[in-house]
Amino acid sequence: MAHFSDAKPFSEKWLDERLAVKTLKRVLSQEYWIPKDINFLWAMGMILAVTFGMLLISGIFLLMYYKPDVNLAFDSVNYTIMQEVGYGWLFRHIHGVAASVVFLIIYIHMFTGIYYGSYKKGRELIWISGMLLFVTFSAEAFSGYMLPWGQMSYWAGMVITNLFSLGSLELNGLVEWIRGDYVPGDAFLSRFFMLHVLLMPLIIIGVIVLHFGTLRIPHVNNQEGAEIDFDAEAEKYLSGNTKEAKIIRFQWDFLAKDFMVMAFFLFFFFYLVFYHFEFAMDPVNFDPADGLKTPPHIYPEWYFLWSYEILRPFSKNVGLMAFGFAQVIFLLLPFLDRSPNAKPAHKRGLFKVWFWVLLVDMIILSVMGKVPPEGIFTTIGFVAALTFIGLWIALPFITMAEKKV
Repeated sequence: MAHFSDAKPFSEKWLDERLAVKTLKRVLSQEYWIPKDINFLWAMGMILAVTFGMLLISGIFLLMYYKPDVNLAFDSVNYTIMQEVGYGWLFRHIHGVAASVVFLIIYIHMFTGIYYGSYKKGRELIWISGMLLFVTFSAEAFSGYMLPWGQMSYWAGMVITNLFSLGSLELNGLVEWIRGDYVPGDAFLSRFFMLHVLLMPLIIIGVIVLHFGTLRIPHVNNQEGAEIDFDAEAEKYLSGNTKEAKIIRFQWDFLAKDFMVMAFFLFFFFYLVFYHFEFAMDPVNFDPADGLKTPPHIYPEWYFLWSYEILRPFSKNVGLMAFGFAQVIFLLLPFLDRSPNAKPAHKRGLFKVWFWVLLVDMIILSVMGKVPPEGIFTTIGFVAALTFIGLWIALPFITMAEKKV
């Protein structure tokens, strides 16, 4: 006679025979090894995943009441969701803040990878898949920015889609095909609604899976860039010599650190949601879209300002080439850095200077992208854009001169 206690082992065995559950659990968590020598910056990937989850959940609730129609979209966001739907304001604040904070986390994650050389020595695909995530998140953010159908939504959509005319090539037919009309209208809004709620989230989920997959084989980098024999260290750990082992398990050793950093992040996040949500909502976008009234100064959200400022100081064709350069150059970092070192930037001489100049330059570009291109601001933006391009051109020559540390 079968006992009830036999049911659970039978179900586990049945699933394991068909899905290799135990093997997956061992490979992806119990024997997925993480260097001990890491700091809180290594938790940014998990924070990014959780923030994306909050975007999905809050987006689903907003989707229930949003109307993708040029005559109804603005009121559905600013009146129906914000005033009529119970706690609709909360879901909009969560979605708006998360859409902005997610880029702060991405930039921290990117510059952590650059500083610690996490793109080198067999980790090129980790970096490339991460940059693909940046591109897909950017497309998701841009498509979402169109949906409130305010003044900045309309005119930012007009400016960005005009880039597809490719300067003097004047491919206006391509621009009209993207918009579905000569100017942003109903077809434009419907297309970007589909991109935002369906196509881009599916692509992002796929790239996240790819990114985590690329992390599994070469393992994550460590704070000192030291070479670790993961097989030998795993033997130490599994034999009980956990103190001397240079690695820890992903589950639960590393996750405990992740959860601690996550707790601090969530306090910060919900503080913004309840008390400073306005930073994620442009006041110009609280005016309904009007194709006959151009705002005095058109600019994107803060996370696109640096690349927008690279476009502005130059002539139409040169600016477009500079903008394209800025979009692809980070993807090529593993191949432009010719140094044999996988050490952190503070151990790499001129590369340390290059890193900090790049970071400061991108902050300057972001500040200049928000102000009108007038007077001294034009000069500062022009110099900062040239500096950005020059830094990337100089990178192979700077890093080739390095000796192995």
